[in-house]
Amino acid sequence: QSQLVESGGGLVQSGGSLTLSCTAPPYTLDYYALGWFRQAPEREREGVSCISSTGESTYYYLESVKGRFTISRDSGKNTVYLQMNNLKPEDTAIYYCGLSRVCSDYHHDYTDWGQGTQVTVSS
Repeated sequence: QSQLVESGGGLVQSGGSLTLSCTAPPYTLDYYALGWFRQAPEREREGVSCISSTGESTYYYLESVKGRFTISRDSGKNTVYLQMNNLKPEDTAIYYCGLSRVCSDYHHDYTDWGQGTQVTVSS
């Protein structure tokens, strides 16, 4: 069973917003970076965003999401969020959170994954 659980996906119209959540075991975020990846049909899994174990550094790996997506965390709730605004149909994908030693956009650097949550953006 995965130790990470994603939630918050759903169906939204273009221009709408969703906030995804990833919950982790207690203290996990003190030691691991938490990244968000997504995978659309017929596409490779791609890195979207990451927040460092200290919470001091955030990364956005896709030019298309910069200015629209915001990663944050609440350590007390053992949760990392991905706030997604002005969603576009091309954002449609299964979104996964994963743990890595340090932030990276290379999915093989992540050793633990959640089950994913579906985001569907209609036009």
